[in-house]
Amino acid sequence: MKALLSSTTLQLKPLHPPSSFSSLHSPFSSISVLRVKGSKKAETFIQRSKFSTVLPLKVSASSQAAAAETSTSISIPSEMKAWSYTDYGSVDVLKLESNVAVPDIKEDQVLIKVVAAALNPVDFKRRLGKFKATDSPLPTVPGYDVAGVVVKVGSQVKGLKEGDEVYGDIHEKALDGPKQFGSLAEYTAVEEKLVALKPKNLSFAEAAALPLAIETAYEGLEKAGFSSGKSVLVLGGAGGVGSLVIQLAKHVFGASKVAATSSTGKLELLKSLGADLAIDYTKENFEDLPDKFDVVYDSVGQGEKAVKAVKEGGSVVVLTGAVTPPGFRFVVTSNGEMLKKLNPYLESGKVKPVIDPKGPFSFDKVVDAFSYLETGRATGKIVIHPIP
Repeated sequence: MKALLSSTTLQLKPLHPPSSFSSLHSPFSSISVLRVKGSKKAETFIQRSKFSTVLPLKVSASSQAAAAETSTSISIPSEMKAWSYTDYGSVDVLKLESNVAVPDIKEDQVLIKVVAAALNPVDFKRRLGKFKATDSPLPTVPGYDVAGVVVKVGSQVKGLKEGDEVYGDIHEKALDGPKQFGSLAEYTAVEEKLVALKPKNLSFAEAAALPLAIETAYEGLEKAGFSSGKSVLVLGGAGGVGSLVIQLAKHVFGASKVAATSSTGKLELLKSLGADLAIDYTKENFEDLPDKFDVVYDSVGQGEKAVKAVKEGGSVVVLTGAVTPPGFRFVVTSNGEMLKKLNPYLESGKVKPVIDPKGPFSFDKVVDAFSYLETGRATGKIVIHPIP
């Protein structure tokens, strides 16, 4: 894809949430944005309203335990719109439901009015049943990344209050028992420890593009022992995770050299993110480069080639595909404290979200967004916004 990249100042239009939430949002100002042109066996059923049909989402009995909640002056409906699927399969299993029960919150959770969400490869792999053995019971409301407004807080929540604008990855363990209620809904419940206040300079759509990807990028570099003065090669530098590995390595960890691969049309993007060497994988074999790297971060599944580009004693981070020593694989753990640590870099503009130019996709176009995600051609992240 031939795409030109620019760092521009965009005037974002303010959102138009339901009137009951209007006082919670302030208009957005002009900001600098990097854009590319162009299981438990015991289960119960939620049935909130005896006057209307509610999607019977099964939840574990433990998640239905009564929890004390702080009083709220915000009107919260009993039902919401949400995307869901009742069977594993292709995008055809996704359905937009209008009468899904708004999830209850536990004492350590907050209820978020979702303003924007984003898709990740794990979303479609989960929908395909790739890790059904450790998944929560069907039906499922998909979605990991969220940005929105806190509308209710549990009794044990200490650091957040109603009206706070937050973002995060709502599933602590991506593959091990992710929540049944995801972020592709009007409301979602999440533990306070998994979210952070939204960076002030970012819109909800931009913030939603970050959590799972930036946490994966950061945690992978940490586990690889990356530090100031070291070099890194990023395979898939224009992707959701890769674009953030480049920026974190350069601007947060203090890399001495950052190299990254992409197709021809995305080389300028890599350079604008901080790559010292942008490699066109359609014309060059990165494993044949004379210089080797302290860390190779493989986000695209080229493990056998990746190990040929690493220095002796170095590390290879593998997110997908076969693992060849000294490569290692890890699954990210959602962590609100990590987001808090990175917020200053986001607010200073040193690290920027990269949103695919085909988006954001509107809430009723989630099937189209999934279909595009599964082509593997997206640049940065695929965002869903606005959410009613």
